Amino acid sequence: MSEYVIETHNLTKRYGPVLAVDNLSLQVPQGGVFGLLGPNGSGKTTTMGMVLGLVRPTSGTFRLFGQETDGDLQDSLHRIGAVVETPALYPYLSGRANLRYFQGISGKGSPQEVAQILEMVGLAGRADSKYSTYSMGMKQRLGIAYALTGSPELLFLDEPTNGLDPAGVAEVRDLIRTMGTGGRTVLLSSHLLHEVEQVCDRVAILSKGKLIAQGKVQDLLHRRGAIRIKTNNDARAASILTSMPWIAGVSDEDGYLVASVAPERSWEVTAALAQQGVYISEMTPAQRSLEEYFLEVTGEDASSGPKGGK
Repeated sequence: MSEYVIETHNLTKRYGPVLAVDNLSLQVPQGGVFGLLGPNGSGKTTTMGMVLGLVRPTSGTFRLFGQETDGDLQDSLHRIGAVVETPALYPYLSGRANLRYFQGISGKGSPQEVAQILEMVGLAGRADSKYSTYSMGMKQRLGIAYALTGSPELLFLDEPTNGLDPAGVAEVRDLIRTMGTGGRTVLLSSHLLHEVEQVCDRVAILSKGKLIAQGKVQDLLHRRGAIRIKTNNDARAASILTSMPWIAGVSDEDGYLVASVAPERSWEVTAALAQQGVYISEMTPAQRSLEEYFLEVTGEDASSGPKGGK
């Protein structure tokens, strides 16, 4: 078994003069939730389409489950589930009937697993209601249920919370976290920074078709050369730390003091404060938000971007 479920090498897609994906070399490890993050037009959906065999690459190669595809995805697709764009299900059929119908067409899984999947996505109580009566959140969860038939090892979700109200977003977000357990890998495409930060273990950031950064979310958000502290007297602590020439700056962020000092000098901070009767109750390396990091590496807002070339 390969360490990576998806590996792309210089994957490129042109639509006439438009370069939708530009020499993308990406590695998606097995297990957990992997986020493809970028504004509209950054190449997220096109990348998913190429790996799923829905879009023919202009150039470059990719591997699935450690195996070269050579244009033949038949074996790999049986191990993959996907919800790309809005799920197209029959409004006059119930949720259960929809799953059984599409399961019969795809040949994935068994009739017995339908009830288990509906329970997993929180639709057991409405399984026999018509799809047309479902809320947007329920429809999205049924689409994910369809993608889960056959117990796929790799699940593609393209902007799964688009158009949902806050309650629906929370429902789908919790479901995605659950889906990324037990060795399954979820590849989540999103332009929502907060969503990716909350549910993803790793992330790849795309901008104008190019890979800007990839890695563990916590590693990317780690702010070099800063510590975050909480004390028994933050106002006094801020005054003391500001007066120290070897500390570049002190700020108040979300109820914590953030001092611009190398973490390896944290013991000196502790000692300096203690000498003046201020004691630290909490100290950690400072982190930035995913929004701050995104703006730093791309210089653009994740929610914006050119139309087309998703």
